Amino acid sequence: MSTSTKPIALVVGASRGIGRQVAIDLAKAGYHVVVSAKSTTPLSSLTTLSPFPPDPNSPQSTITTVALEITQLGLSATAIPVDTTSQTSIENLIHDIITSHKRLDVLIYNTGAIHWGPLSTTPLKKFLLLQSVNPTGLYITLHHSLPHLKSSPLGGRIIVVSPPIYSRFFRGKTAYAIGKVGMSVLVKGLAMDFDREALPLPDKNRQKGMAITGIWPAVAIESAATEQFTRRDQEYKRDLRKPTIFSDAILAILDVPAERVNGELLLDEDFLREERGVTDFGKYSLVPGANPKRIMPEVLPDLRVKEQDDEGMRIDSSKL
Repeated sequence: MSTSTKPIALVVGASRGIGRQVAIDLAKAGYHVVVSAKSTTPLSSLTTLSPFPPDPNSPQSTITTVALEITQLGLSATAIPVDTTSQTSIENLIHDIITSHKRLDVLIYNTGAIHWGPLSTTPLKKFLLLQSVNPTGLYITLHHSLPHLKSSPLGGRIIVVSPPIYSRFFRGKTAYAIGKVGMSVLVKGLAMDFDREALPLPDKNRQKGMAITGIWPAVAIESAATEQFTRRDQEYKRDLRKPTIFSDAILAILDVPAERVNGELLLDEDFLREERGVTDFGKYSLVPGANPKRIMPEVLPDLRVKEQDDEGMRIDSSKL
């Protein structure tokens, strides 16, 4: 397929780690991938960058190097920088994609600011950054992307890196959890909007229908965030998986009908087991033969109530 006929997938937060792997594997699956994040490399520096590709968890890995990695594989990618704390930057990103490619079929929101600690040791400045990058950046990106995703011939798919909702997740990282769980609430709420508009239902013009899905790792994954731990103690690597498990799960989500995943907050391992029949996850262990510890609960709470479908008085403030 030429670039103009390939489905277009935007990966926000694709310069390193998990996002980089997702971008590469989407390209291998036939997408033209827009690789987006803040970090870039001057084109004049690429010829002297050694080794290439750089360590995928290091600052030398940028959207420029990831896009070049993809094109050197004979695949298709474009690097467009974005600052997810800036509405103007996000708006320009979506504008550039539509101007260049005329469509947007898949949005992966992987970018995220991380700070774990109790509220007493989390400065207000850090709290505001967490909320700006995580739920607010996602909201702005969706606001500008949705009109184009809704017109996608594939139905438009959105995947957000956000966790299942359960109380243990809040412990010791309240400021971070507020933003991340807020993203999960957005997944649930927008999915209900899609249901109201009958968007997830495939029709003759949509191959698989429209859906938004949250995904989170069941076992910690090697990334730039885990580097600080593995530098101190190499044994920590035994509890890590390769990022390929995450990209495999995302590709599986994109491959199933919308009603199967719309509004779901999934775990990578569990979805691959249930949807793809995977039983041996050894190939994903960062250290061969290791059995990484699961960080997520085996059973998660059901957030639905008996009156789930009773909206009471339906209100849209924009029409009041």
